[in-house]
Amino acid sequence: MKIVYMGTPHYAKKILERLINDETIDVSLVLTQPDRAVGRKREIKPSEVKCLAQAHNLKLLQPERLSDDGVYDAIVEATPDLIVVAAFGQLLPKSILDIAPCINLHASLLPRYRGASPLQQSLLHRDDFTGVTAMLMEEGLDSGPILAYRYFKIPTWMTLPELMEQLSEDASRLTLAVVHHFEKLNPIVQHDALATHCKKIKKSDGMVAFDDAKRLDAKYRAFKGWPGIFVENGTKLHALELVDDHTPHRAGTILSIEKQAIVVGCRQGAVRIGQLQPISKKAMDAKAYCVGRGLNVEDTLF
Repeated sequence: MKIVYMGTPHYAKKILERLINDETIDVSLVLTQPDRAVGRKREIKPSEVKCLAQAHNLKLLQPERLSDDGVYDAIVEATPDLIVVAAFGQLLPKSILDIAPCINLHASLLPRYRGASPLQQSLLHRDDFTGVTAMLMEEGLDSGPILAYRYFKIPTWMTLPELMEQLSEDASRLTLAVVHHFEKLNPIVQHDALATHCKKIKKSDGMVAFDDAKRLDAKYRAFKGWPGIFVENGTKLHALELVDDHTPHRAGTILSIEKQAIVVGCRQGAVRIGQLQPISKKAMDAKAYCVGRGLNVEDTLF
């Protein structure tokens, strides 16, 4: 079976890896986003999908847009039986959708969280369950008929990197099952009335206040890695965990100082903070941060 594959980040790399390792599948063409500048130093880096494709000497394209000259012809020449898409970063035009059935692996239980940040949303909303949906693509955004699901219960401690790893593994397994049984599957039309949508996460989404401890904990878990969470003066909060979700306190009050961490009160509830990182400085134990600034129990942290 010939597969044209489109994807960009780690999530997509895991799926491609599974396809490559299947002896019954020939990945005849890989498309991924162009190399981008990342990090503070803005170094140009290739996507994880590109690195994997090059390691296996697969034919590779990195179009800015799928409408660029030569892209359509290259996909046609690859003679795919299926086109598999995972976190590619571009909508597929009808001309490409018509070449072969297109399967998208979306990291949510559709029709919930159509769009760019489904993993973060499941953590922000403290959902009990999440998963991966395999769907037939159409011109709408994540609105095509559903082929299969794979889901699991989210542990209360799970953060974004761990969730991403779990869903990457689940998506790779689901992809093989769908590809091998594609002709036997009966697509189910999504109920648009139940659909919710999510936008791309911005750095400003990481700003927090000590209002609701449950909300603060959810943001920490959803934004771990990037953009992280930080208060108005730019200080980042690391190693945060929920201590209490209902007791009222004066926002930002230091309730206790432990061996390395501190417990801080919110208008509703309290959180434990393991490390604090002022702008342009390395992260330090929260206790050391307080000692260095002469802060004690009942003082306001910021």
